[in-house]
Amino acid sequence: MISMTQSIDRPAAQRKHNAAMRAALIVVFWGVAALLVAVANRSMYATSPVICVAIEVVAIVAVAGMYVRLIMPESTLDHALLVGTTWVLLGIAAEIAMTANQGRQWTALIGSPDNGGLRCVILIAWIIAPALFVRSRE
Repeated sequence: MISMTQSIDRPAAQRKHNAAMRAALIVVFWGVAALLVAVANRSMYATSPVICVAIEVVAIVAVAGMYVRLIMPESTLDHALLVGTTWVLLGIAAEIAMTANQGRQWTALIGSPDNGGLRCVILIAWIIAPALFVRSRE
């Protein structure tokens, strides 16, 4: 009876470990993408907002591709959209935290409200970028 209980408990513990690892990797890959987006925004937004947003979208898509291909190659469309939504929420939270700490508006990750069209492009890129690399659309 004990061996049967232990064999049942291991998969549950393994699932919890896997879920925690996936959550940590989602945050790590978002951090890499956010860093690339913030650097591009700081260095290029003043000269050409359109080119800056294009580079930011490429950075987001590249990191999303690495996440899906390297970490979750068996991910579903639902999982990829959950990751994208999580990335947007992390971006919003980071911008709120930076704004609160700096005392002025900080909009490097999701874009400036002054240019709504470019902001929408970045927000959509954060959400759908992981879904672009999903093989199984179930």
